[in-house]
Amino acid sequence: MAEEKRVPPHRRMLIWLVLQWILQVIFGIWLRYRARHEERLPAQGGGVLVSNHQSFLDPLLIGLPLSRPISFMARDSLFRIPLLGPFLRYTYVIPISRRSASSTSFRAAIENIENGNLVGIFPEGTRSEDGEVQRFKPGFLALLKRTDAAIYPIGIAGAYQALPRGAWFLHPRAVRVVYGEPIPAATVKEYCARGAEKDLLALTQERVIACQREAAIWLDPESQD
Repeated sequence: MAEEKRVPPHRRMLIWLVLQWILQVIFGIWLRYRARHEERLPAQGGGVLVSNHQSFLDPLLIGLPLSRPISFMARDSLFRIPLLGPFLRYTYVIPISRRSASSTSFRAAIENIENGNLVGIFPEGTRSEDGEVQRFKPGFLALLKRTDAAIYPIGIAGAYQALPRGAWFLHPRAVRVVYGEPIPAATVKEYCARGAEKDLLALTQERVIACQREAAIWLDPESQD
C-alpha cells in the first residue's frame, strides 16, 4: 500500500482518464460494448459495487461508462506481475490477500468509502467456471457493517465468452453490463442491526443474478425462450 500512496493523485487521475478513453474506443469496437442504467450509480458519495465475475475484464467493463474511478479489490499477487502491477496501482485497485483479508486492505476500502469513493467487490471470490453466477462468499459483509454505504448490484454478460479462463487473447464477442436498483444504506443498516447478514447476502446475490439475466437477455433475446 505504501507504494500505491507514492503515486501523485493528479497524475493518477490523468492516467485513468487516458486509459478510460482508450478502453472505451477498443471495447466499443471489439466487444460491441453496451451498458444500461449507469445513472443508478451515485454521481458523488461512497458506495459498494457488487458484481458477478466472468473474466479479468470485469473491473474495466464495470467502470467503462462512468466519469469517476472505482477502487476494486484484487488479489495482491497480481501486483507482482510485470506491467500489470504498475497498471493496477495507477487505476485505484486495492490489493488484498486471498488467504486472509489484511487489515490494511480492509482499512483502505473503508477509507475510500468514507471519503466518498466507490469500492468494487466480486463476492464469488474468483472468476466463474461456466459464466453463471456462483455462490457469494460473505466476507464483504464485514465491510458493509463498518460503513454507511448502499449496495449497487451489477450484472455482466458476454465477458466469459470474450475472455474465458485460460484464454490469452481477447475474443471479439459482444458484452453487456446492467446496473441494478441499489439497496439503500438504511436497508443495509437494518439487516445488520438485527443480525440478518445471511438474508442481506441472499438479497444481494438475488439482485446481481437479476442484473446478469437482464444483461444476458439483452445480449441474446432468444435466450429468454
